[in-house]
Amino acid sequence: MNVSERFLKLVSYETTSDENCPDCPSTPGQKVLGAEIVRQMQEMGISDAYMDEHGYVYGTIPATANGPVIGLIAHMDTSPDASGRDIKARITEPYDGGDIMLNEEKGIVLSPADFPVLDEMHGKRLIVTDGTTLLGADDKAGVAEIMTAAEQLLALNGKHATLKIGFTPDEEIGRGADRFDVKGFGAEYAYTVDGGSIGELEYENFNAASARAVIHGRNIHPGSAKNKMINSQYIAMEFVNLLPVHQRPESTEGYEGFIHLTDMKGEVELSELCFIVRDHDMKKFEEKKSVMEAAAAFINAKYGEGTMELQLKDSYFNMKKHIEPVMYVVDRAKAAMEKVGIRPLEVPIRGGTDGARLSYEGLPCPNLFTGGENFHGRFEYIPVEDMEKGVEMLVTIMTNF
Repeated sequence: MNVSERFLKLVSYETTSDENCPDCPSTPGQKVLGAEIVRQMQEMGISDAYMDEHGYVYGTIPATANGPVIGLIAHMDTSPDASGRDIKARITEPYDGGDIMLNEEKGIVLSPADFPVLDEMHGKRLIVTDGTTLLGADDKAGVAEIMTAAEQLLALNGKHATLKIGFTPDEEIGRGADRFDVKGFGAEYAYTVDGGSIGELEYENFNAASARAVIHGRNIHPGSAKNKMINSQYIAMEFVNLLPVHQRPESTEGYEGFIHLTDMKGEVELSELCFIVRDHDMKKFEEKKSVMEAAAAFINAKYGEGTMELQLKDSYFNMKKHIEPVMYVVDRAKAAMEKVGIRPLEVPIRGGTDGARLSYEGLPCPNLFTGGENFHGRFEYIPVEDMEKGVEMLVTIMTNF
């Protein structure tokens, strides 16, 4: 099975994670896919492949030569930001420019006018959806590339290092590393295969926190509300307006962090705002949290103590601190890319991966590209040729040590 065939099979499984469910995995479809992956692994000859009670999949390909024990990790869930049900994926003819009609009935078009990176895809076959769901390249492309590389290693007569394979649930809701068995995994270092454009090599990520603001109001009949009603919704909007406008995601790039309002709900009596806070620099990260705390204190001073409750919770931290002492891990990935004709692009992750948490738990874990574009949305796509290059890179990492 080639990498695109494997990928198309994987995306047929609905594995959207659910942050409102405390179970692990948070949705049953992830275990269904995990069982299929274990079946495929055993079928190709990975005899110790198994899925644990929490939906984590593990397996080993023993070394044929002395060398390091290297892990490759990807996640099986897809983002709840867009539907992952009944994905209708197809492979286009080699792209020759212009718009790609995704859904003629609904008039949904993938256009370089909206996504200029398409202009770099000439001659490549793109795997796209019908414009009504995400594709799931984040991160079933990573799963497919690791599985295909594993199959090629098993067929290889040459020498290769020990490969430890790990597939996680619930990465998209920040829980992918929660129950990962680092000690049992037994790798000296690993790579998450969970990046975007071809060539991306990432070992810096955001420091991350979540924030929840609850605003209490007082509801009175509007006909007699003067000097009595306190509308929590207006106070919620006031709180948002106290936060720096230039620190929203739509105003930032590169190493610039942000405070992002992800969702809100409210009525006169009670409103709730949810945020994520991100910055690569720890000092600036703490400053952003302090700004939110100061804004909440201002609201409480103005409207009365207890009007607003602000809860801040750290999620993960920048892995750079734990990668810099072992930069040979990054160098080996760069060398593998260059050997297969890929120009490495060292970029900071404007997000997080399982690797960030795992690096803090003692498993250095930079992130490698999958080739995908426009993750988490209806216009997600991935070039077949970039996935094939990803497989070639992974095989080279395992054999060029």
